[in-house]
Amino acid sequence: MLKDLLVGVDLGTTATKAALYRLDGTLVSEARVEVPLTRPAPGHVEQDTGDFYRSAAVAVRRCLATCNADSGLIAGIAFDSQMAGVGAVDEQFQPVMPFDSWLDMRCRPYIDQLQRTAAARITELTGCAPTCDHGPKMMWWNYERPEIARRVAKWIMPAAYVAGRMAGIRVADAFMDYTFLHFTALADARSGAWSDELCGLLGIRKEQLPSIVEPWRQVGEVGDQAAADFGLPVGLPIAAGAGDTAAGALGAGAVTPGILLDTAGTAAVLAACTSRFCADVSHGALIVMRSVVEGVWNPLAYIAGGGLLIPWFRETFPSGDSGGPDEVIFDRIFEQALSAPAGCEGLVFSPHLGGRICPAGPGMRGSWVGFSWSHQRPHFIRAMVESVGYEYVLYLRILKELLPEVNFTEARVIGGGARSTAWNRIKASILGVHYRRVRAQESATWGCALIAAKATGLIGDLATAATEFAPVCAEVIDPDTNDRAAYQRGLETYLRWQDLFERGFEAEQ
Repeated sequence: MLKDLLVGVDLGTTATKAALYRLDGTLVSEARVEVPLTRPAPGHVEQDTGDFYRSAAVAVRRCLATCNADSGLIAGIAFDSQMAGVGAVDEQFQPVMPFDSWLDMRCRPYIDQLQRTAAARITELTGCAPTCDHGPKMMWWNYERPEIARRVAKWIMPAAYVAGRMAGIRVADAFMDYTFLHFTALADARSGAWSDELCGLLGIRKEQLPSIVEPWRQVGEVGDQAAADFGLPVGLPIAAGAGDTAAGALGAGAVTPGILLDTAGTAAVLAACTSRFCADVSHGALIVMRSVVEGVWNPLAYIAGGGLLIPWFRETFPSGDSGGPDEVIFDRIFEQALSAPAGCEGLVFSPHLGGRICPAGPGMRGSWVGFSWSHQRPHFIRAMVESVGYEYVLYLRILKELLPEVNFTEARVIGGGARSTAWNRIKASILGVHYRRVRAQESATWGCALIAAKATGLIGDLATAATEFAPVCAEVIDPDTNDRAAYQRGLETYLRWQDLFERGFEAEQ
């Protein structure tokens, strides 16, 4: 009997999602398990590395149970995970420290140091300016917690930790797939290799870095313990997997130059598809991610916690109509936002509540400015929503500067926020591009399934399969031309305030 079922698992920041697909992209079942974040000190955000394995096991078992699937028909499994945080294991492949989340800003002094001493070179080689990612985080642990750093055998990503633990690999076989390289501050992204020069600049021991592999590399098979934990057959092939944004782009079929991808998740990410590497040395705003698909690059930038803005507002400023399921509350909040006019009559919001990622501004914080007696609750909500679109325009301007030959006309939107037509229309109108929602909002799990299919030989060319089976909604959300003038004024106001915020917050540090 043909094995045509595939398991994709997304190890997100606040939840782990597992999904079972058929080879043609049909979703058979899915499950979600919450994963806790801890904040032991101001600016510190951590996760228990073991939670990634435990939540994945529960999610996969639930996924299989809801459809009574025959696990013997599963061909393979792959994981994706959050990208900028870092974990570590010892010689026994056991975690030696909490997972240092991408939301954690304790490494700021080392970001500042690299900005002063090596920003251009790091950007040229990795495609990413120094920011809150692997290199500065490793430096923090090396210098601030040397007793822990000495126990590190390999620095590792959540997807590689879970896959490696399932397969029972030796620590010497620890790996990282190449979609993570831009966030390392330690790699030559174009050659797909660790840079001796950057390792020396950051003081990172190269022997502590994992092997770099293709996303579809078979890294092992499900062992006895993992089979019991996950409800999967012993010997099931495990692929290396990818970073969550890279997996989401693949699953959305965003593999052709000219397509934009808006990831409306915990992070608000705008990515593009291009056929060439283009490091943003001048601005330090864009990050150039290597696509899962060979020969394709994804320049991107993001707002840390951009997708948390509305839940944060709801919890911090509750109203009388906050009862009911989260989806209903979300829609009510957007109904309120739409009752305010485009541009919010001069009210502007800065969305960098935990610091700005691109270009790095760890000291920046959120704020509303320009409000008067006439501004009401809907204005404050809409200003938050519009701020994401304004940030995206800044990213798009830099993209067009670096890639003048590419015409960006369509954005595909994935993630939990993709379900809001109102938010999609606001962003479409601010950017001046058409928006299309991906039907499978968790397209990262489908991207993982495609990677597993490639790893097991069920498909040949990833780009062809991703394009053929992309679950894109036929509905096109057009920009609202009536709002364009108000958004143009709001954008210029937003950019002026951002410049002042950056100088003001940095001066306070």
